[in-house]
Amino acid sequence: MGEHWVVRKGEVRSDKGLVACQNWPAAEAGAAVLSRGGNAMDAAVTTALTLSVVEPWLSGIGGGGFLLRADGGSGKVDTLDFNVNSSRNIDPADYPLVEGRDGNWFNWPSVRDDRNLIGFHSICVPGAVAGLAQALERFGTISFAEALQPAIEHAKRGLTVDWFTVLCLAIDAEGLGRFPASAELFLQNGRAPRVPENGKSRTIPMPRKAAMLERLAKAGWRDFYEGEVAASIIADLNAGGSPIDAGELRDYRPLWREAIAVPFHDVTVHAMAGLSGGPTLAAAVKELATTLPEAEPLSGRAALAFARAIRRASEHRLRALGHASGESCTTHLSVVDRNGTMVSLTNTLLSRFGSKVVLPSTDMIMNNGMMWFDPRPGQPNSIAPGVRPLANMCPLIATEAGKPKLALGAAGGRQIMPAVTQILSYIVAYGMSLEEAFHAPRLDASGVRLQVNRKAKPDVAARVGDEFPVDIVEDTLYPVNFAIPSAVLRDGAENVGMAHPHHPWAAVGLERAP
Repeated sequence: MGEHWVVRKGEVRSDKGLVACQNWPAAEAGAAVLSRGGNAMDAAVTTALTLSVVEPWLSGIGGGGFLLRADGGSGKVDTLDFNVNSSRNIDPADYPLVEGRDGNWFNWPSVRDDRNLIGFHSICVPGAVAGLAQALERFGTISFAEALQPAIEHAKRGLTVDWFTVLCLAIDAEGLGRFPASAELFLQNGRAPRVPENGKSRTIPMPRKAAMLERLAKAGWRDFYEGEVAASIIADLNAGGSPIDAGELRDYRPLWREAIAVPFHDVTVHAMAGLSGGPTLAAAVKELATTLPEAEPLSGRAALAFARAIRRASEHRLRALGHASGESCTTHLSVVDRNGTMVSLTNTLLSRFGSKVVLPSTDMIMNNGMMWFDPRPGQPNSIAPGVRPLANMCPLIATEAGKPKLALGAAGGRQIMPAVTQILSYIVAYGMSLEEAFHAPRLDASGVRLQVNRKAKPDVAARVGDEFPVDIVEDTLYPVNFAIPSAVLRDGAENVGMAHPHHPWAAVGLERAP
């Protein structure tokens, strides 16, 4: 005996702009910018900054990310890498290997005291503020101060304590409890707070974060890297043992890159080049262009084609590019404005609550970017000073006849690339709607054992199981087994948006008529 729930969300259609992401207050903040006449980049940056406050376990200005922007007129695609950098002052010898394995599919050895996963030694130089600010300067119409306003308001009002917030805090209470500032901000007597049972609302205010954001709004975003805010960040980091210095924070620069472009049926798929999930996605898509069956997208034949392509591309990634250990917690947002311009943006702290470190002067949660490096010496992605790690993030934009067609991405660590590859294929190769594609069962081929959604057709597990070890699992809220996608799509004169069906706060924000 068991409970059987049917959970479904519908796609949203509009002749105006849309914002799809994992948190409805952030989606509404971005949509409000569109309603005031802002464009896709204005809305994307505002949404990302708001997400850093309303879902602090997933993303934030203490981390980094990638974005793509496709112009609604020319179709030109630009990409920005604002991922984290390792400190130039780290010594790989400070991350010694110890007996034991990390338990993931490439079975790396563990690092003493998990120094690459948690605490001040796991922190890399953050890139989110520089990336979001420079993207806004290049393609936006509003100021960084204006983009910060919803985040400031939410920080003052506080993080809403509902059942989902409490779940997220409870999952990581042990890690947060190791650091006084983290425990003070998020926990009560070392435990997650309780949801009020008397119908009253409860919040966790973030006054120091609000003050920091107000300082950035007044002094400008560069203050984060070489001003008053920078000084407080470095002081807190160094007091905790991090070797990051003021000079490397000052010298951090996002990187504008050429996108990878891969033809796939009637579209061109644009993805991030370099140390991202983009090259792996491109390899999988190239194979699927010739191996996917023409019909029956949810069949065992299609599932086997997905499994082979995703596994082959992932294995090449591990052997040639390196990878990262552990579970990643990330956020993704997709935006389309009334002119058809699209932004696909993924931002992360890496693990849930990143390093678990909250800086006491700013209430800012810091990333654990060292997790993305291979702890073994002599590997393509080994721990090294002053370099970017290989990231899982894989935002994409597909263009059709030279115009933006689809902006898609997901959260979920190594599950991201398999998820976006399948959703992209459902839409482009098989003509599914966004709603159909998001509800279609998927598999995940990023681990030692392939995971197949229990709702998949009976022949899927049997067909895939002939070649790979398979586990049949539920598509649950926690643990996340098949990533958390969001997307926007252009359908003629209409825009379509879709958020993850099983995430309680994921939503699409709509531009409203003035």
